[in-house]
Amino acid sequence: MTPRWVWIGLSTVLAAILVLAFLFPHQMVSPGDLQPAHAGLQQDCFACHDAFRGAAPERCVKCHVVADIGRRTTKGAPIAWSRMPPFHEALLERDCMACHTDHPRPRLTRNLAPAFDHALLKPDVRGRCATCHGPPKDDLHRGVTASCGQCHSTQAWKPASFEHSRYFSLAPPHDAKCSTCHVGGNYRTYTCYGCHEHQKARMEAEHLEEGIRNIQNCARCHRSADDEHGDGDRRSRETDED
Repeated sequence: MTPRWVWIGLSTVLAAILVLAFLFPHQMVSPGDLQPAHAGLQQDCFACHDAFRGAAPERCVKCHVVADIGRRTTKGAPIAWSRMPPFHEALLERDCMACHTDHPRPRLTRNLAPAFDHALLKPDVRGRCATCHGPPKDDLHRGVTASCGQCHSTQAWKPASFEHSRYFSLAPPHDAKCSTCHVGGNYRTYTCYGCHEHQKARMEAEHLEEGIRNIQNCARCHRSADDEHGDGDRRSRETDED
């Protein structure tokens, strides 16, 4: 049985907490000062919170018109430059707290902000990556016109699901533009006849000299520029001869 003095001690502590919460509500209850843009609401908790329920999205949209987020300020002034693309109208529901908090996080978790969950977007806009994201500027992505979803998922940009070197090395002299081999931005198929060096008639003639007919899938035998004699997959080459 719990000693009486333990219950007395716990009751005293709880009573002290309640008294302090009423005397100093901001210091005892508030998780910290608001962001500078909302400093005017510092002492008005119920501007954003419902009693015993926490912050309510319905109160957010009283000031922040969903269609204007990223386009206009809460006072209606146009935003000339904004890092936030106007995408909030494409959300499935208004759940502001899924991404935003107006109070600073504790120091130990300040850099652990949750990543945006693309499942919050309506299905018909989840694949339109360019609405919010600019294309990478590296050599691999430059000139790519196909959907990002062919290699990447909305769960994370990395790791990508496609590793080109597993199928064919792009080392010189094959470090060409994607469109040279993938005509029309279709990355599900390729052709080796997109450059001057590999003319179809000449390639067929050279392979006929080796007794190889009906060449359809060059990469099944040739996996890199150094694989000149087609040692990449002899079994596949034999299949092509049939």
